[in-house]
Amino acid sequence: MDLSLIHLAATASGPAALGIDVGAFVVQLLTFLVVFLVLKRWAFAPILKRLDERRALIESGVALGEEMRTQKAKLADEIAKQLQATRDQADKVLADAETDARKVIEEAESAARTRADAMVRSAHRQIQITADHERAQLERELISLVADVSEAVLSEKLDTKRDAALIDKALRERKAA
Repeated sequence: MDLSLIHLAATASGPAALGIDVGAFVVQLLTFLVVFLVLKRWAFAPILKRLDERRALIESGVALGEEMRTQKAKLADEIAKQLQATRDQADKVLADAETDARKVIEEAESAARTRADAMVRSAHRQIQITADHERAQLERELISLVADVSEAVLSEKLDTKRDAALIDKALRERKAA
């Protein structure tokens, strides 16, 4: 080690003992304060103002996002409730329609049965009337035929062969008429 340095260190006191020039330090400190005050007035204030505005904008965006998330959840719940109500209503409408359709089918079947029964009764009556009419006509024809045959037999009664010929002749005349 150099003795001159040790001697210098021993003779100097205060900041000079540390190798600091007090005059230069004061000038540098004043320059720093002037630059700091200038920057604080014209640079830091607008920058901090912009940072505060951005922070407020970001916070409002986060709050808006949270509010939208809450509204989305509420809306999803409301949509689910509306869908369920609509499904319930649709199920009820379908059940009512099915019930109404069954009633209409039953009424149609009943009306068809009633009409079919009426048609069958009408057909039976018509058949009975036609059969009665045909019987009556057949009876009249039989009476007329018996009368014709009797007249023919009584007027010309000769023998059995002759009776058979007269009956055949009367039947042929009757058929022709």
